[in-house]
Amino acid sequence: MIKNIPLNYSFRNLFVRKTTTVFTILGLALVVFVFCTIVMLNRGLEKTVVATGENDNLIVTRRGSGTEVQSSITKSQAAIVSQLTGIMGFPEPKVSYETVILINLKKKTGTTSNVVIRGLQSAGIDLRKNIEIVKGRYFKEGSNEIIIGRAIAQRFSGLEIGQSINFGGEVWRIVGFFKTNNNGFESEMWVSNDVLMQAFQRQTYSTILFQLQNISYAKDISNQIEKDVRLPLSGKFERQFYEESSIALSNFISILGTTLTIIFSIGATIGAMITMQAAVMNRKSEIATLRALGFLKYQILFAFLFEALILSLFAGLFGLFLASLFTNVEFSTSNFQSFSELAFRFSFDSYVVFIGMGLSITMGVAGGLIPSIYATKIKITDALRPL
Repeated sequence: MIKNIPLNYSFRNLFVRKTTTVFTILGLALVVFVFCTIVMLNRGLEKTVVATGENDNLIVTRRGSGTEVQSSITKSQAAIVSQLTGIMGFPEPKVSYETVILINLKKKTGTTSNVVIRGLQSAGIDLRKNIEIVKGRYFKEGSNEIIIGRAIAQRFSGLEIGQSINFGGEVWRIVGFFKTNNNGFESEMWVSNDVLMQAFQRQTYSTILFQLQNISYAKDISNQIEKDVRLPLSGKFERQFYEESSIALSNFISILGTTLTIIFSIGATIGAMITMQAAVMNRKSEIATLRALGFLKYQILFAFLFEALILSLFAGLFGLFLASLFTNVEFSTSNFQSFSELAFRFSFDSYVVFIGMGLSITMGVAGGLIPSIYATKIKITDALRPL
Protein backbone atom coordinates (compact mmCIF):
# COMPACT_ATOMS: atom_id res chain seq x y z
CA MET A 1 0.00 0.00 0.00
CA ILE A 2 1.42 3.36 -1.02
CA LYS A 3 1.31 5.96 1.71
CA ASN A 4 0.93 9.69 1.03
CA ILE A 5 4.19 11.56 1.35
CA PRO A 6 3.74 14.67 3.56
CA LEU A 7 4.60 18.01 2.02
CA ASN A 8 7.83 19.49 3.35
CA TYR A 9 8.02 23.07 4.53
CA SER A 10 9.56 24.59 1.38
CA PHE A 11 7.06 22.96 -0.94
CA ARG A 12 4.17 23.96 1.28
CA ASN A 13 5.52 27.51 1.41
CA LEU A 14 5.82 27.62 -2.37
CA PHE A 15 2.27 26.30 -2.77
CA VAL A 16 0.89 29.00 -0.46
CA ARG A 17 2.80 31.74 -2.32
CA LYS A 18 1.60 30.59 -5.73
CA THR A 19 -1.99 30.23 -4.52
CA THR A 20 -1.91 33.70 -2.96
CA THR A 21 -0.51 35.15 -6.19
CA VAL A 22 -3.20 33.48 -8.30
CA PHE A 23 -6.01 34.73 -6.07
CA THR A 24 -4.50 38.23 -6.07
CA ILE A 25 -4.45 38.26 -9.87
CA LEU A 26 -8.04 37.04 -9.93
CA GLY A 27 -9.06 39.72 -7.42
CA LEU A 28 -7.45 42.50 -9.44
CA ALA A 29 -8.91 41.06 -12.65
CA LEU A 30 -12.40 41.01 -11.11
CA VAL A 31 -12.16 44.71 -10.24
CA VAL A 32 -10.94 45.52 -13.77
CA PHE A 33 -13.77 43.42 -15.21
CA VAL A 34 -16.49 45.14 -13.14
CA PHE A 35 -15.10 48.60 -13.83
CA CYS A 36 -14.66 48.01 -17.56
CA THR A 37 -18.16 46.59 -18.01
CA ILE A 38 -19.60 49.67 -16.32
CA VAL A 39 -17.50 51.90 -18.59
CA MET A 40 -18.56 49.83 -21.61
CA LEU A 41 -22.19 50.24 -20.60
CA ASN A 42 -21.83 54.00 -20.29
CA ARG A 43 -19.90 54.22 -23.57
CA GLY A 44 -22.61 52.19 -25.26
CA LEU A 45 -25.27 54.53 -23.87
CA GLU A 46 -23.37 57.57 -25.15
CA LYS A 47 -22.94 56.07 -28.62
CA THR A 48 -26.59 55.04 -28.77
CA VAL A 49 -27.90 58.44 -27.68
CA VAL A 50 -25.52 60.56 -29.77
CA ALA A 51 -26.21 58.44 -32.85
CA THR A 52 -29.95 59.02 -32.40
CA GLY A 53 -29.79 62.41 -34.10
CA GLU A 54 -28.43 63.80 -37.35
CA ASN A 55 -25.75 66.50 -37.52
CA ASP A 56 -27.80 68.83 -39.72
CA ASN A 57 -31.20 68.42 -38.02
CA LEU A 58 -32.61 70.93 -35.54
CA ILE A 59 -35.27 69.93 -33.04
CA VAL A 60 -37.65 72.50 -31.54
CA THR A 61 -39.34 71.87 -28.18
CA ARG A 62 -41.14 73.91 -25.56
CA ARG A 63 -38.70 75.96 -23.53
CA GLY A 64 -37.81 74.25 -20.25
CA SER A 65 -39.01 70.78 -21.23
CA GLY A 66 -36.38 68.12 -20.68
CA THR A 67 -37.97 65.48 -22.89
CA GLU A 68 -40.23 65.29 -25.93
CA VAL A 69 -43.06 63.87 -23.82
CA GLN A 70 -43.08 67.03 -21.68
CA SER A 71 -43.03 69.38 -24.67
CA SER A 72 -46.09 71.03 -26.22
CA ILE A 73 -46.20 73.16 -29.38
CA THR A 74 -49.41 74.63 -30.79
CA LYS A 75 -50.19 74.41 -34.49
CA SER A 76 -49.92 78.19 -34.87
CA GLN A 77 -46.47 78.16 -33.29
CA ALA A 78 -45.47 75.27 -35.54
CA ALA A 79 -46.57 77.25 -38.60
CA ILE A 80 -44.37 80.19 -37.57
CA VAL A 81 -41.33 77.94 -37.01
CA SER A 82 -41.73 76.21 -40.36
CA GLN A 83 -41.40 79.58 -42.16
CA LEU A 84 -38.02 80.49 -40.62
CA THR A 85 -35.13 81.16 -42.99
CA GLY A 86 -32.55 78.41 -43.19
CA ILE A 87 -34.82 75.36 -43.30
CA MET A 88 -34.20 72.94 -46.16
CA GLY A 89 -37.09 73.37 -48.60
CA PHE A 90 -36.06 71.53 -51.79
CA PRO A 91 -37.66 69.62 -53.40
CA GLU A 92 -40.16 69.92 -50.52
CA PRO A 93 -39.95 71.32 -46.99
CA LYS A 94 -37.91 69.04 -44.72
CA VAL A 95 -40.13 69.66 -41.68
CA SER A 96 -41.77 67.04 -39.50
CA TYR A 97 -44.41 67.81 -36.88
CA GLU A 98 -44.24 65.01 -34.33
CA THR A 99 -46.19 63.80 -31.32
CA VAL A 100 -44.60 61.61 -28.66
CA ILE A 101 -46.55 59.65 -26.06
CA LEU A 102 -45.82 56.74 -23.71
CA ILE A 103 -47.77 53.50 -23.43
CA ASN A 104 -47.21 50.55 -21.12
CA LEU A 105 -46.55 47.14 -22.68
CA LYS A 106 -45.73 43.68 -21.36
CA LYS A 107 -42.22 42.39 -21.90
CA LYS A 108 -41.33 38.79 -22.70
CA THR A 109 -39.94 38.48 -19.16
CA GLY A 110 -43.42 39.13 -17.73
CA THR A 111 -42.70 42.65 -16.47
CA THR A 112 -44.05 45.84 -18.02
CA SER A 113 -42.31 48.95 -19.26
CA ASN A 114 -43.10 52.24 -20.99
CA VAL A 115 -42.55 52.42 -24.73
CA VAL A 116 -42.33 55.57 -26.86
CA ILE A 117 -44.97 55.94 -29.58
CA ARG A 118 -43.85 58.55 -32.10
CA GLY A 119 -46.35 60.04 -34.49
CA LEU A 120 -44.62 61.48 -37.54
CA GLN A 121 -45.02 62.22 -41.21
CA SER A 122 -43.17 60.96 -44.26
CA ALA A 123 -40.78 63.90 -43.90
CA GLY A 124 -39.91 62.65 -40.42
CA ILE A 125 -38.89 59.28 -41.83
CA ASP A 126 -36.80 60.96 -44.54
CA LEU A 127 -35.01 63.05 -41.91
CA ARG A 128 -33.77 59.84 -40.25
CA LYS A 129 -31.24 58.93 -42.90
CA ASN A 130 -30.13 55.59 -41.44
CA ILE A 131 -33.54 53.95 -41.01
CA GLU A 132 -33.95 50.56 -42.65
CA ILE A 133 -36.99 48.30 -42.80
CA VAL A 134 -35.76 44.80 -41.90
CA LYS A 135 -39.13 43.10 -42.28
CA GLY A 136 -42.45 44.20 -43.71
CA ARG A 137 -42.97 47.78 -44.92
CA TYR A 138 -43.53 51.38 -43.80
CA PHE A 139 -46.91 52.45 -42.44
CA LYS A 140 -49.29 54.35 -44.70
CA GLU A 141 -50.06 57.91 -43.63
CA GLY A 142 -53.63 58.34 -42.42
CA SER A 143 -53.93 54.65 -41.48
CA ASN A 144 -53.85 52.74 -38.18
CA GLU A 145 -50.63 51.00 -39.13
CA ILE A 146 -47.53 50.89 -36.96
CA ILE A 147 -43.86 49.99 -37.43
CA ILE A 148 -41.73 48.81 -34.53
CA GLY A 149 -38.07 49.33 -33.67
CA ARG A 150 -35.84 46.26 -33.59
CA ALA A 151 -35.02 46.54 -29.86
CA ILE A 152 -38.69 46.71 -28.89
CA ALA A 153 -39.66 43.82 -31.16
CA GLN A 154 -37.05 41.61 -29.47
CA ARG A 155 -38.07 42.39 -25.88
CA PHE A 156 -41.84 42.75 -25.86
CA SER A 157 -44.44 40.05 -26.38
CA GLY A 158 -47.22 39.97 -28.96
CA LEU A 159 -45.34 42.04 -31.53
CA GLU A 160 -45.38 40.17 -34.81
CA ILE A 161 -46.21 41.46 -38.26
CA GLY A 162 -49.96 41.12 -38.80
CA GLN A 163 -50.77 41.27 -35.10
CA SER A 164 -52.48 44.26 -33.51
CA ILE A 165 -51.84 46.53 -30.52
CA ASN A 166 -54.56 48.40 -28.63
CA PHE A 167 -53.89 51.87 -27.26
CA GLY A 168 -55.55 55.27 -27.41
CA GLY A 169 -58.91 53.59 -28.02
CA GLU A 170 -57.71 52.38 -31.42
CA VAL A 171 -56.43 49.11 -32.89
CA TRP A 172 -53.05 49.42 -34.58
CA ARG A 173 -51.85 46.77 -37.02
CA ILE A 174 -48.13 45.95 -37.13
CA VAL A 175 -46.80 46.16 -40.69
CA GLY A 176 -43.03 46.34 -40.28
CA PHE A 177 -39.88 46.24 -38.18
CA PHE A 178 -37.10 48.80 -38.58
CA LYS A 179 -33.54 49.40 -37.40
CA THR A 180 -31.46 52.58 -37.23
CA ASN A 181 -27.82 51.62 -36.56
CA ASN A 182 -28.41 50.69 -32.90
CA ASN A 183 -29.52 54.16 -31.83
CA GLY A 184 -32.37 55.27 -29.57
CA PHE A 185 -35.03 55.18 -32.30
CA GLU A 186 -34.85 51.36 -32.26
CA SER A 187 -36.59 51.58 -28.86
CA GLU A 188 -39.65 53.31 -30.36
CA MET A 189 -42.81 52.58 -32.36
CA TRP A 190 -43.80 54.87 -35.23
CA VAL A 191 -47.27 55.69 -36.53
CA SER A 192 -48.99 58.33 -38.66
CA ASN A 193 -49.06 61.54 -36.62
CA ASP A 194 -52.53 62.71 -37.68
CA VAL A 195 -54.11 59.43 -36.60
CA LEU A 196 -52.20 59.40 -33.31
CA MET A 197 -53.32 62.94 -32.45
CA GLN A 198 -56.96 62.05 -33.19
CA ALA A 199 -56.74 58.91 -31.06
CA PHE A 200 -55.45 60.79 -28.03
CA GLN A 201 -57.41 63.98 -28.79
CA ARG A 202 -54.22 65.99 -28.93
CA GLN A 203 -54.32 69.52 -30.30
CA THR A 204 -50.61 70.20 -29.95
CA TYR A 205 -47.40 68.68 -31.25
CA SER A 206 -44.53 67.52 -29.06
CA THR A 207 -41.66 68.58 -31.31
CA ILE A 208 -40.79 70.04 -34.67
CA LEU A 209 -37.87 68.50 -36.54
CA PHE A 210 -36.33 70.02 -39.63
CA GLN A 211 -33.21 69.82 -41.72
CA LEU A 212 -30.97 72.89 -42.05
CA GLN A 213 -29.80 74.24 -45.36
CA ASN A 214 -26.45 74.67 -43.68
CA ILE A 215 -25.28 74.01 -40.12
CA SER A 216 -24.32 77.68 -39.83
CA TYR A 217 -28.05 78.56 -39.84
CA ALA A 218 -28.58 76.79 -36.51
CA LYS A 219 -27.52 79.67 -34.29
CA ASP A 220 -29.52 82.22 -36.30
CA ILE A 221 -32.70 80.10 -36.17
CA SER A 222 -32.29 79.48 -32.44
CA ASN A 223 -31.90 83.22 -31.87
CA GLN A 224 -35.03 83.97 -33.94
CA ILE A 225 -37.04 81.51 -31.86
CA GLU A 226 -35.69 82.87 -28.56
CA LYS A 227 -36.49 86.49 -29.47
CA ASP A 228 -40.00 85.87 -30.82
CA VAL A 229 -42.45 86.47 -27.96
CA ARG A 230 -45.00 84.26 -29.70
CA LEU A 231 -42.68 81.27 -29.40
CA PRO A 232 -41.98 79.99 -25.88
CA LEU A 233 -39.75 77.44 -27.59
CA SER A 234 -36.07 76.56 -28.00
CA GLY A 235 -34.11 74.94 -30.79
CA LYS A 236 -31.16 72.56 -30.44
CA PHE A 237 -29.19 70.23 -32.63
CA GLU A 238 -30.92 66.86 -32.60
CA ARG A 239 -27.88 65.02 -31.26
CA GLN A 240 -27.36 67.56 -28.50
CA PHE A 241 -30.99 67.29 -27.42
CA TYR A 242 -30.98 63.49 -27.12
CA GLU A 243 -27.63 63.51 -25.34
CA GLU A 244 -28.98 65.92 -22.72
CA SER A 245 -32.17 63.89 -22.34
CA SER A 246 -30.20 60.87 -21.11
CA ILE A 247 -27.75 62.70 -18.83
CA ALA A 248 -29.47 61.41 -15.66
CA LEU A 249 -29.14 57.76 -16.71
CA SER A 250 -25.52 58.31 -17.75
CA ASN A 251 -24.70 59.93 -14.40
CA PHE A 252 -26.37 57.07 -12.52
CA ILE A 253 -24.31 54.46 -14.37
CA SER A 254 -21.10 56.47 -13.80
CA ILE A 255 -21.75 56.96 -10.08
CA LEU A 256 -22.71 53.32 -9.59
CA GLY A 257 -19.63 52.13 -11.45
CA THR A 258 -17.30 54.46 -9.56
CA THR A 259 -18.73 53.42 -6.19
CA LEU A 260 -18.41 49.70 -6.92
CA THR A 261 -14.90 50.17 -8.30
CA ILE A 262 -13.71 52.06 -5.22
CA ILE A 263 -15.09 49.39 -2.88
CA PHE A 264 -13.67 46.47 -4.85
CA SER A 265 -10.35 48.16 -5.60
CA ILE A 266 -9.62 48.66 -1.91
CA GLY A 267 -9.94 44.92 -1.34
CA ALA A 268 -7.91 44.08 -4.44
CA THR A 269 -5.14 46.51 -3.45
CA ILE A 270 -4.96 44.95 0.02
CA GLY A 271 -4.73 41.53 -1.64
CA ALA A 272 -1.83 42.72 -3.79
CA MET A 273 -0.17 44.14 -0.70
CA ILE A 274 -0.46 40.81 1.15
CA THR A 275 0.98 38.94 -1.83
CA MET A 276 3.96 41.28 -2.15
CA GLN A 277 4.55 41.27 1.61
CA ALA A 278 4.62 37.46 1.54
CA ALA A 279 7.11 37.61 -1.33
CA VAL A 280 9.35 39.94 0.67
CA MET A 281 9.23 37.80 3.82
CA ASN A 282 10.10 34.66 1.86
CA ARG A 283 13.05 36.34 0.15
CA LYS A 284 14.81 37.90 3.09
CA SER A 285 17.94 35.89 2.46
CA GLU A 286 17.90 36.84 -1.24
CA ILE A 287 17.48 40.50 -0.33
CA ALA A 288 20.39 40.25 2.13
CA THR A 289 22.58 38.61 -0.51
CA LEU A 290 21.80 41.39 -3.01
CA ARG A 291 22.62 44.02 -0.40
CA ALA A 292 25.90 42.24 0.41
CA LEU A 293 26.79 42.20 -3.28
CA GLY A 294 26.41 45.98 -3.40
CA PHE A 295 22.89 46.47 -4.77
CA LEU A 296 21.40 49.75 -3.60
CA LYS A 297 18.10 50.14 -1.77
CA TYR A 298 16.33 51.84 -4.67
CA GLN A 299 17.31 48.95 -6.95
CA ILE A 300 15.65 46.47 -4.60
CA LEU A 301 12.63 48.79 -4.34
CA PHE A 302 12.25 48.92 -8.11
CA ALA A 303 12.72 45.14 -8.40
CA PHE A 304 9.72 44.45 -6.16
CA LEU A 305 7.68 47.23 -7.75
CA PHE A 306 8.43 45.70 -11.14
CA GLU A 307 7.14 42.36 -9.86
CA ALA A 308 3.95 44.07 -8.68
CA LEU A 309 3.69 45.73 -12.09
CA ILE A 310 3.96 42.40 -13.92
CA LEU A 311 1.32 40.91 -11.61
CA SER A 312 -1.04 43.82 -12.32
CA LEU A 313 -0.45 43.56 -16.07
CA PHE A 314 -1.54 39.92 -16.08
CA ALA A 315 -4.57 40.84 -13.98
CA GLY A 316 -5.47 43.72 -16.27
CA LEU A 317 -5.24 41.62 -19.41
CA PHE A 318 -7.38 38.88 -17.87
CA GLY A 319 -9.97 41.40 -16.66
CA LEU A 320 -10.12 43.01 -20.11
CA PHE A 321 -10.51 39.60 -21.71
CA LEU A 322 -13.52 38.89 -19.50
CA ALA A 323 -15.00 42.32 -20.27
CA SER A 324 -14.49 41.83 -24.01
CA LEU A 325 -16.86 38.85 -23.88
CA PHE A 326 -19.68 41.36 -23.35
CA THR A 327 -18.91 43.26 -26.56
CA ASN A 328 -22.14 44.15 -28.38
CA VAL A 329 -24.29 42.41 -25.75
CA GLU A 330 -27.50 44.44 -25.61
CA PHE A 331 -28.88 45.86 -22.37
CA SER A 332 -32.15 47.66 -21.78
CA THR A 333 -33.38 49.85 -18.96
CA SER A 334 -35.70 52.76 -18.28
CA ASN A 335 -34.45 56.24 -19.13
CA PHE A 336 -34.85 58.22 -15.89
CA GLN A 337 -35.83 61.42 -17.72
CA SER A 338 -38.22 60.11 -20.34
CA PHE A 339 -39.40 57.09 -18.27
CA SER A 340 -39.31 54.96 -21.41
CA GLU A 341 -37.56 51.77 -22.43
CA LEU A 342 -34.08 52.34 -23.91
CA ALA A 343 -31.87 49.58 -25.33
CA PHE A 344 -28.13 50.00 -25.83
CA ARG A 345 -25.03 47.83 -26.12
CA PHE A 346 -21.79 47.30 -24.23
CA SER A 347 -19.10 49.09 -26.24
CA PHE A 348 -15.52 47.76 -26.04
CA ASP A 349 -12.93 50.13 -27.51
CA SER A 350 -9.41 51.51 -26.98
CA TYR A 351 -10.65 53.85 -24.25
CA VAL A 352 -11.88 50.88 -22.21
CA VAL A 353 -8.51 49.11 -22.67
CA PHE A 354 -6.57 52.19 -21.60
CA ILE A 355 -8.63 52.93 -18.50
CA GLY A 356 -8.83 49.24 -17.50
CA MET A 357 -5.06 48.73 -17.70
CA GLY A 358 -4.52 52.04 -15.91
CA LEU A 359 -6.72 50.91 -13.02
CA SER A 360 -5.01 47.51 -12.79
CA ILE A 361 -1.51 48.99 -12.77
CA THR A 362 -2.50 51.59 -10.18
CA MET A 363 -3.90 48.93 -7.84
CA GLY A 364 -0.93 46.62 -8.34
CA VAL A 365 1.73 49.26 -7.80
CA ALA A 366 -0.15 50.77 -4.85
CA GLY A 367 -0.38 47.32 -3.26
CA GLY A 368 3.30 46.61 -3.86
CA LEU A 369 4.66 49.96 -2.70
CA ILE A 370 4.64 49.41 1.09
CA PRO A 371 6.12 45.86 0.92
CA SER A 372 8.78 47.17 -1.48
CA ILE A 373 9.71 49.96 0.92
CA TYR A 374 9.84 47.41 3.74
CA ALA A 375 12.24 45.25 1.68
CA THR A 376 14.74 48.13 1.49
CA LYS A 377 14.76 48.45 5.28
CA ILE A 378 15.65 44.83 6.02
CA LYS A 379 19.07 44.59 7.73
CA ILE A 380 21.58 42.18 6.26
CA THR A 381 22.36 40.59 9.62
CA ASP A 382 18.69 40.02 10.44
CA ALA A 383 17.89 38.62 7.02
CA LEU A 384 20.75 36.05 7.16
CA ARG A 385 19.72 34.64 10.53
CA PRO A 386 18.25 31.12 10.29
CA LEU A 387 14.46 31.06 10.33
